[in-house]
Amino acid sequence: MAGCLKVLLADSDADRAANLEQRIREISDAVILRVPPGGSLLDTVALKAPDVIIVDMARPDRDALDDLRRVSADNPRPIVMFVDRDDRTFMEAAIAAGVSSYNVVSAAFPDVKPIVMAAVAIFRKHQQVAADLQQAITALMERDTINRAKALLIKERGIDEPQAYRWLRRKAMNESRRIAAVAADLLASVESKGAQR
Repeated sequence: MAGCLKVLLADSDADRAANLEQRIREISDAVILRVPPGGSLLDTVALKAPDVIIVDMARPDRDALDDLRRVSADNPRPIVMFVDRDDRTFMEAAIAAGVSSYNVVSAAFPDVKPIVMAAVAIFRKHQQVAADLQQAITALMERDTINRAKALLIKERGIDEPQAYRWLRRKAMNESRRIAAVAADLLASVESKGAQR
């Protein structure tokens, strides 16, 4: 990880926050950020762009999960959560809201560094898997679009499949566009003509 690790600490309890902040300072390159008084977690994440968010709560708080859910949807970040009691239902809800690492702790915090670093690594892996999946879905959709455009050209122009593909490829090269975009436009224009009839 290049440069410093920006850690956003979100805890309304000053004593717990101070205890956790002391632990975070054991991460040599950590810069600790806080949600300003009266500020929202969502706004702070958007403004400060932390590398990881640590949420410390004395007891499971379902309202806080709504904020985490919005952060995960709008500005995904690895989220580490510390709670003081075991609650399986809440844990599942927290993970569904985007929490990467859920930790039940007593009054004394464990070594925070490996927990934070593991959460960041797991989050990055998850993001990569999600990106790979989206890329695969996009490739499949583009392939389907190209196949439908070729079928249309074969039917309308009485040409074979290699000729239809060459037609799409040549048009894409002439217009400096991707074949899938040309195929999508061709299908859209035919659909538009069909709707006007």
